[in-house]
Amino acid sequence: MRRYLLDTGPAQHLINRRRGVLDRVDEERHLGNRIGICVPVLGELWSGVEGSISRDRNVQRLRNALSRLVVWPYTNDAAAEFGRLFAALRRLGRPMQQIDIQIAAIALSLGNCTVVSTDTDLTAVPGLTVENWAT
Repeated sequence: MRRYLLDTGPAQHLINRRRGVLDRVDEERHLGNRIGICVPVLGELWSGVEGSISRDRNVQRLRNALSRLVVWPYTNDAAAEFGRLFAALRRLGRPMQQIDIQIAAIALSLGNCTVVSTDTDLTAVPGLTVENWAT
């Protein structure tokens, strides 16, 4: 079993049934893989919903999408991984948004996890596998 952690962009594509992400999610689930998001991504999704003109419709869309997904927490192991990654990226002269480092840290702490993202910054994280499912 493989885990796939959707970054915010692909999660939005899933919710709005855009760019082939829903089909890929269903395909991977059919293969027995686990698809999810993490708490930092969930926060970004909720901020988008709350700031939208169509809030009520978007609340329902988000809740529907969440029924297909695992929501992985930000654990003590992920926090330790965040600290390691933050320091390593700083030493490499590769600063990154803290939320992206949190996403990477959660994925790495899960083990056997690929981040699905359109964000090329995440490809700079040592040891992290990143795929883009948007067509």
